Order: sequence, then C-alpha cells, then structure tokens
Amino acid sequence: MGLADEDSGHNPTIVGRRPNVGCIWYGTRMKRSRILVVDDDRDIRGLLRELLTRAGYDVSDAESGKAGLREFYASPPDLVLLDVSMPELDGWQTLERIRDLSEVPVMMLTARAGELEKVRGLKSGADDYVTKPFGRQELLARVEALLRRSGPRGEEPTTYGDGVVTIDFAQREVTVRGKQVVLTPLEFKLLTVFVRHPNQVLSHEQLLELVWGDAVSGSRARAKLYVGYLRGKLDEAGADQSLIETVRGFGYRYRPKAA
Repeated sequence: MGLADEDSGHNPTIVGRRPNVGCIWYGTRMKRSRILVVDDDRDIRGLLRELLTRAGYDVSDAESGKAGLREFYASPPDLVLLDVSMPELDGWQTLERIRDLSEVPVMMLTARAGELEKVRGLKSGADDYVTKPFGRQELLARVEALLRRSGPRGEEPTTYGDGVVTIDFAQREVTVRGKQVVLTPLEFKLLTVFVRHPNQVLSHEQLLELVWGDAVSGSRARAKLYVGYLRGKLDEAGADQSLIETVRGFGYRYRPKAA
C-alpha cells in the first residue's frame, strides 16, 4: 500500500530483530531528524543550513516554493522551515499544497511581525511563526519543540506486523493479509496511532491530539469520520471487522489478530 498522491523517497533502513511479543513485531532504526528549508534568500538558506547542521540535523534546502515541493515529495522531511514572501509560489500557497498531503510540522519565516499575519499563518495550518531577523538560539529551541511535539526521534520502529496488518513506516506502505491498500496521509497516521497503542482504549480526544494535534478545538465527529474511512479500507482488503473496536462511551481500541 502507498499513500494516496504522495511519493516517498527514503534511505535504506536497518531492521532490528523482531521482539518476542506474541503476534506483534517491530523493526527499528536510528534516525536523525531531517529539516527542509525553503527560502528564496541564498544567505538565509546558508545560515539556516549551517546552524541546523551544527545542531545535528540533516538539512536540505530549496530556493522557491516549487523547488521546495519537489524536494518535499522526493524525500519527505520531519520539519519544514518555509519563507512567506517568495516569487511565483509564495509560502501560503506552498503550505496549502503541503497540507494537502502531510501533517509534517511547518514553521513560517517572515519579515512581517504583525499580529494578523501571525494569525493567518496559524489558521492556514502552520505550527509556528518566526519573524526575521531571528535569534539563533530561539530558532533552535522552537525547532526542537516542534520535533518533540510531533513525535520521538530516537530509535523508531520502521516496521510493524501482526496476523493481519503489516506496515513499513519508512516507505508509508501497508498490506492487509498480503494485499496492498492505499491510504491518505491522515488515514495512515490514524492507523499508526492505533498499532502503536494495541489493546488500549483511545478516546476521541486522544485521537484528535495524537493525529491532528488539537484535542481542544477538534471535533469528535472528525475522529469518528476518519475511523470509519480507515475501517472501510481495511475491511475491503480482507481485515476482520473487529480489528478496530468501538468501545461505547469511551472511544476505540485496536485488537491485533493472530496469524
């Protein structure tokens, strides 16, 4: 299975031994967070590349929105630093295209410090907003905070399997009883949350926080809708309908099946 309308380019991974945990297995690798810098100012790109590389991140950069999207599709990053004011495809338009495919954290960079501009950025799907000129230590702290909120970056599972579902997290591929299934980025993220919390009841609020990053203003109906989408695709591929259980009054629970 691949993500709908999303290409994945990844370096080879080292898969560890499958732990003896019943019917579930994971493979892991060590991963350094990868950051994509999109800015039409060569000096800014050079400064950010040097700063982030010294901080231990893998960094790639692009000089325009279009080039940034090509780089994003070729090798999806863990975080995007995105300039607002660029010719042809500006930061807002680039952000809109990124959000069509991914929930990756995006930090907007701009010389405009007005409150309305910041509000626009956050409402458009940006995760943070930094004005130029920025302090180096502050920017690094904000980068670390976004990566920390988006998930662990140490030794991460790259594969998962039980008696029904197999997932390659690095390639964004899923199979159900050997049959490939195509999921959207949000459906894939939702499935990832379920398999990483097997046999645990997850409330609507927990799903909204883990998948969308917002349990306060998010809608329970949204979580219910996407659980329905995910169930439909898994069932169509041959999964047991009880794979994702509804726990009335509480939420949902993923029950791995034996082979």
